[in-house]
Amino acid sequence: MALSKRQSYFGFVFMNQSRPSFVSVQKLLSGGAIATLAVSSLMVFTPAAKGEKPLEDNPKAVIDQVWQIVNNEFVDRSFHQIDWQKKRQELLSRNYTNPQQAYTAIREALKELGDTYTRFLTPREFSVLTSQTSGELSGIGVRLALDKRTSDLVVVDTVKKSPAKEAGVKSGDRLIRINGKPTALMTLEQAMEALQGEVGTSVSLQLARPDQGVFEVTLTRVDIEIPSVSYTLKQEGGVKVGYIKLDEFSSHAAEQMKQAIEELSQQQVSGYVLDLRGNPGGLLFASVDIARMWMKQGKIVSTIDRRGGDRQFIANNTAITDLPLVVLVNKGSASASEILAGALKENGRATLVGTSTYGKSTVQSVHTLSDGSGLAVTIARYYPPNGENIYKKGIKPDVQIELTQEQQLRFRDDPSLLGTKDDPQYQQAISLLQSHNVKRPGTSNLNNPLSSRAE
Repeated sequence: MALSKRQSYFGFVFMNQSRPSFVSVQKLLSGGAIATLAVSSLMVFTPAAKGEKPLEDNPKAVIDQVWQIVNNEFVDRSFHQIDWQKKRQELLSRNYTNPQQAYTAIREALKELGDTYTRFLTPREFSVLTSQTSGELSGIGVRLALDKRTSDLVVVDTVKKSPAKEAGVKSGDRLIRINGKPTALMTLEQAMEALQGEVGTSVSLQLARPDQGVFEVTLTRVDIEIPSVSYTLKQEGGVKVGYIKLDEFSSHAAEQMKQAIEELSQQQVSGYVLDLRGNPGGLLFASVDIARMWMKQGKIVSTIDRRGGDRQFIANNTAITDLPLVVLVNKGSASASEILAGALKENGRATLVGTSTYGKSTVQSVHTLSDGSGLAVTIARYYPPNGENIYKKGIKPDVQIELTQEQQLRFRDDPSLLGTKDDPQYQQAISLLQSHNVKRPGTSNLNNPLSSRAE
């Protein structure tokens, strides 16, 4: 399925004709701008389910589609102890004069299932969700943020080889107008929508730079691959360390991770720090493929569906490095991040540093409905190698390092501080690597404990 534009959703799994894949949604990357959302799920795209004879008229057709999908797929076969057959009769007995009334009825019915992750998405919300699956966007490749002090839209950075990068747009530039319209009258989302458009169309930007004043550029929109992985060689006290930041598990994340590991290996690093902090999740097979790059053997994750079917994902002796590894995690590490972190920890392949992860343990399927809206419905639960239910608990790090509220705000406002001397969690990772106090392949989590907390 070829999709452009992009939005990240916490750990959705999308299914195409070949195999399921997880997608994440925390950052909104439409036309190259970033905003944060707060959705956490692990989803699968599937065709419509078969069941009761569907209705043809709108908006009842959408209501009936939702009912049938839930009836055939919802993980709780008791439907939270409600009479789901009776619920269909009740929903279809009403009169709906417009789609919004139907949408409200759907949401009220889904709420009775007692599962916050089973939810209805309007056509706009669903479009935003599905735009992410390819890890690409149609735009100009500029990332924006809102300066809370001035309310100006500011360029955070530009994507490599993008129209914005090649035109000389720089971090810190202030975006004044888009196609002649003042951005002062736009929300961040509205500015992102204005930057979107079909490939080959143009957009004019008026920008301001302290040393250059106001200037204009006209850029042509293209399909842009958004890097999910960034990496750099760090010299830490005479020790070479490969620092890798994985922002999300997109369709390109595995190949980008492979490149990062191999290029850093060529520079003779002694170990790696893999940063999963703030990573909301992504493609299932990306997380599995990446786990296999670090671990030669062992269970990665298992999923159990409504009928008790157990599917296991196993490492297959294709690891490309066995050097020491420390993984950084926090409350923002969710879904596919927890799959990877749990696999590396429980198989004794990596030492986890930071704070407990999000605690997401269910899988949702995502369906396209007849009017362009969508439905996410919980269909399975997933478990780390030790079989523990991590729901609302998350995965605990081996070494817990809490950040102060001030530090968290600093990192939020200036992400470039991550992986530096100002980052206590990163510095703890470096200390562990330098002291050789890390897990190595072939050891188990239980047999190689580290201190449970470090201040």
